[in-house]
Amino acid sequence: MKISLLLSSAYGMRGDVRSSLNLATALSQRHEVEVISLRRPKEKPFFPVGPNVTMRTVIDTRPGVRHLFPKGQVRTEVALWRVLRNLKCDVLITTRPGLSVQSARHAPREVLRIAREWGRPAVPGPVKRLYPRLDAVVTATESAQEEWTRLLDGGPAVHAVPDALPSAPWPRSRMDNRIVAAGGRWVPAKAYDRLVRAFAIVADKRPDWRLRLYGGGSEERRLRSLVAELDLHNHVYFMGTTPDLAGEFAKSSIVANTSHSADLGMTVLEAMGCGVPVVAYEGARGPAEYVATGYNGVLVPEGGVELELFAAALLALIDDERRRRSLAAGALDTAIRHAADEVGEQWEKLIADLR
Repeated sequence: MKISLLLSSAYGMRGDVRSSLNLATALSQRHEVEVISLRRPKEKPFFPVGPNVTMRTVIDTRPGVRHLFPKGQVRTEVALWRVLRNLKCDVLITTRPGLSVQSARHAPREVLRIAREWGRPAVPGPVKRLYPRLDAVVTATESAQEEWTRLLDGGPAVHAVPDALPSAPWPRSRMDNRIVAAGGRWVPAKAYDRLVRAFAIVADKRPDWRLRLYGGGSEERRLRSLVAELDLHNHVYFMGTTPDLAGEFAKSSIVANTSHSADLGMTVLEAMGCGVPVVAYEGARGPAEYVATGYNGVLVPEGGVELELFAAALLALIDDERRRRSLAAGALDTAIRHAADEVGEQWEKLIADLR
């Protein structure tokens, strides 16, 4: 069976890209799998891809490369239309509403067309109008499944299949380093400023603990200024980007997530795969789907004195190694259900049922 996954860019540092490439690698063990990247801005993907996965690009935007199409949305849509009309595969999995709408319009009808969704569509009109042409919609969580079922209201069936972590074994934390870690894109929605301010309270009480921030983004300058303003240069470290975030999380004893409304929980799952408990806000959609207070981490209420509450949650784990290790065991148990091999089997069963 030939399976194609269509991404806006397979080369970015995003949770949906990470999950999609993990899935492609798992499925390539038993099927012919290709990843089609609408754009290719650089030489290699940020995240690793299995050797059996074929990479294909619609528009190559690397510097110095002669572009087949000039820049512009209309030209991009024409190029994508040509790829979809000539697609030779059994299954097409699209990973953004904009791509799924184009799949509904232009992909051959004999191809099984599945939309993989993580968030809500910014413009629901085309989704409601064209998604009924698709064979299925797949979400990462049951709550998202319920939302999409209500949105489509009689459209294609909506199924829930979890995000895929890389195949085990994963690096394992020894839980003896005095390190709190966080990772992802440094953008306003991720609210790293809340984490830095909360850690200022932690550092004042437990100065031997450190905060490591992995990633990059538009908020870096502001975050560095905040660290200087709070005199945390000996406590907060900017570690840069890494394709092996799990390997870095395995050096920590706690992973923190202060996102406002993350639709994805890949960093949370990667932390749990290393056997590290997670502290997050309960209002953040992604983390709240996976973190269970007292089992694999701590969810902190939002509003009011939220910074003090988050700092208190960190301090409680810092001061209780036995509890940290207990939560670490629950985190690892949670992650096992997201191993790529198991998730790949769920996708295979879903595809077989749809066919």
